[in-house]
Amino acid sequence: MYKKVEDYVKIHNMLEQKDKVIAGVSGGADSVCLLYVLLELKKKYSLEIRAVHVNHCLREGAADEDEAYVRKLCAGMEVPLEVYRIDVVHLAKEEGMSSEEAGRAARRKAFEEEADKMGGAKIALAHHKNDNVETLLLNIARGTGLKGLGGIRPAAGRYIHPLLGVSREEIEEFLKKNQLSYCMDATNYEDTYTRNRIRNHMIPYMEQKINPRFTDHACSMMEQMGKLWDHIAGEVCMAEKTAVVYREDQGKKEALIQKAVFEKIPEALRPYLLHRVMEKVAGSQKDLAGIHLEQTEELFRKQTGRKLDLPYQMCARRCYEGVEISRNDRAGESGGEGAQREQSDGRLTRKADRVKMRVLDRKEMHEEQDVTIFQTPYTKWFDYDIIKNSVTIRTRRPGDYITIDRKGRTQKLKQYFINEKIPQKERDDILLVADGSHILWVIGYRRGCACEVTESTRKILEITIDGGENYGGDN
Repeated sequence: MYKKVEDYVKIHNMLEQKDKVIAGVSGGADSVCLLYVLLELKKKYSLEIRAVHVNHCLREGAADEDEAYVRKLCAGMEVPLEVYRIDVVHLAKEEGMSSEEAGRAARRKAFEEEADKMGGAKIALAHHKNDNVETLLLNIARGTGLKGLGGIRPAAGRYIHPLLGVSREEIEEFLKKNQLSYCMDATNYEDTYTRNRIRNHMIPYMEQKINPRFTDHACSMMEQMGKLWDHIAGEVCMAEKTAVVYREDQGKKEALIQKAVFEKIPEALRPYLLHRVMEKVAGSQKDLAGIHLEQTEELFRKQTGRKLDLPYQMCARRCYEGVEISRNDRAGESGGEGAQREQSDGRLTRKADRVKMRVLDRKEMHEEQDVTIFQTPYTKWFDYDIIKNSVTIRTRRPGDYITIDRKGRTQKLKQYFINEKIPQKERDDILLVADGSHILWVIGYRRGCACEVTESTRKILEITIDGGENYGGDN
């Protein structure tokens, strides 16, 4: 297996002579294999290696045992080790994210801090073929573009994945052959996390019932998609140079996408160009979704002056030359994962600033906690995993509808307003919680019957309206 990894590292230009490398070591089979392989590669590349272990303070007793094992392992291999102890449960609650996301963020922060201390070291992670297939299926399930179909890249920025060309079975056989012990994480076999369900059920089913070489074929496809994405990214970069004009305003980046040039760009490239521009203006991309790109592209076909509020306090505005994207202190997220506000008539209501969102992880809540405890007139819960788009807080627009009963029957929002005898002059100011055109909650009036929290709900989107006494309804 080592020769296979060595060739993979060389093909993807992961290492150079005298590189400094941070190795993420959890104590599990994959990371122990990674450390061992890096020490072998050290002989060829004269590497300087440092290990980093993150104790998430989960799994009472077991987490400390893992830490103790990694300390002993690194001491025996004479590898310098830095240990970070981070209360992931506390971090998740503080940041309004799941413990899985918080753990990932904690590890990334620890690795990058140590890499910076070493003077720009590379960060080696132990992802392998099976992990890559899990990522692919997860991306497809959540919705992805071409880039997501490429899975985990062998090398991206400072991150490298030397084991990405080998399978979990090869790693375990390698450890057995070299008599290397490792820690077993029992939570890997539980179905608490989405990734675990894919690992424990979907992939085995595909290999056992469809094709035993499913993992290999999926990895081959991802490699092709990765190369295709590199080509697309190059084309997008060229289109950006001709279609986009950037400028600075009080330290904030703004962009003008010229309509005459944009419309000559192949339709397949346009969403990627918009994403690239938004990412540069926002300085981040996590909460940018397909719906944001679609709505921004629609602006090119609308009248001058029309606006759209986007995540990260961005605003897209239709102007004579095309579409301007800039930071807008009044616009942007309302305080939740994937949250967004949007204008439908050119007016922006400040009431939306009182909408707060957070994502709760059901498994971290007390079993006896009733899902109706927080169901007040101005706090609602929704099943986060079955929401199709980014949740937006906005006013009405054509095509809106609401689910009116548990049988799934729907009603046009306009008809709902008529039935409830809501005055015409008030309708444009009523805030809505929307999943695309699907209205989940007419704030102050009624909650739709879609995305209800059930016993099978894993993640809960909690939406709270502060100072809700100013809203007219009680549902």
